[in-house]
Amino acid sequence: MDPNIQSTQPKGNDSRWRVWWRLLRPHTLTASFVPVLIGTALALPTGEVKGSLFLAMLLASILIQAATNMFNEYYDYVRGLDNEKSVGIGGAIVRDGVSPKTVMGIAVSFCAAAVGIGIYICMESSWWLALVGSLCIAAGYFYTGGPWPIAYTPFGELVAGLFMGFIIIVISFFIHTGTVSLASILVSIPIALLIGAILMANNIRDRVGDEKNGRRTLAILLGHTGAVRFLAGMFLFSYLWVTGWVVTGMFSPWLLIVFLSVPKAVQAIRGFQDKSSPAEMMPAMACTAQVNTQFGFLLALGLFLQTWI
Repeated sequence: MDPNIQSTQPKGNDSRWRVWWRLLRPHTLTASFVPVLIGTALALPTGEVKGSLFLAMLLASILIQAATNMFNEYYDYVRGLDNEKSVGIGGAIVRDGVSPKTVMGIAVSFCAAAVGIGIYICMESSWWLALVGSLCIAAGYFYTGGPWPIAYTPFGELVAGLFMGFIIIVISFFIHTGTVSLASILVSIPIALLIGAILMANNIRDRVGDEKNGRRTLAILLGHTGAVRFLAGMFLFSYLWVTGWVVTGMFSPWLLIVFLSVPKAVQAIRGFQDKSSPAEMMPAMACTAQVNTQFGFLLALGLFLQTWI
């Protein structure tokens, strides 16, 4: 396909802002701001939290996530995965007439802006973060870009959880404290799993179409039932992991507040069970992203209460 053949003007009945909002794939943006919030909450007891660094880290993470979504939009179009009948929030190019060249240009601009913000963060903390930040941007691009896209392998969930969960939490803690603690590593694990769960939910929905287009995602390898069970296991492990912290006395019982998000996790799993069409699974996919949001905010709240009460 020629990536320059379409107009930059959205078509159809949607207002322009709705098209661009969908292009950002807002339900995935929780994977960027939840880790920053948690890493910062962990740093609160040190008394060294700087508001400017928090905001800079938050904006840089959102920009990288948004750029990743746009790279995904562009390459799904170029490789023929998206069409006007595709289900999901993507498809701004095929359904709304947004120019592929424009989508790629915005993605690159977002990455450039993130680099600029990253320079400020490095000046205020450590230049080693320049290397880590570069790896995060590269992971976002190579998820669907390049000759061997990560999205076509069983490792997408692992990469997403590692870079958007583990690394972002650790960096968000480090920029305030100048160190990496055991607590920051332990707390990152359930968040990494839940970010990976967002991708797993997406891959469960798209399993049949992805397999026809040559992908070999984990959801394809496990099959629908196996993938849903694996997703349930990711949820279960996250809650048990937090429970383990409390039982061993490493963290306050306040962190058990994350269990308030259990009903949303149950709703997500039930939404995938006995479903076959992508449209039927859309609500469950949305619920999975909401689990990450609720669990993440509640975990941050528990860390805050542990510090101040």
